[in-house]
Amino acid sequence: AQRPGTPLSNQEYRQFFRSLWAARRARTACLLRGLYGCQNPLVRRLDEYENHGVIPEGPICSELPRTRFFPDFCTFSFYRCTSKRYFIKV
Repeated sequence: AQRPGTPLSNQEYRQFFRSLWAARRARTACLLRGLYGCQNPLVRRLDEYENHGVIPEGPICSELPRTRFFPDFCTFSFYRCTSKRYFIKV
């Protein structure tokens, strides 16, 4: 363990900034989604990447306690963005 007040090691810095960049990237994707909608080519590529190349069609089920059903992936993604729960999965 490091002494309080000492800088992070190189490995600790990488881990620290990795988590910050992930949230920042998610916020950026949400901004693009809000500005351009789900049909924007960049947003579609992000959705495809998240779903191994295919955007799910039809209803989306989730394990969320209050909201278990979404009419489509776009609605689910907007929910994640507006609730700032970027990393929940279907």
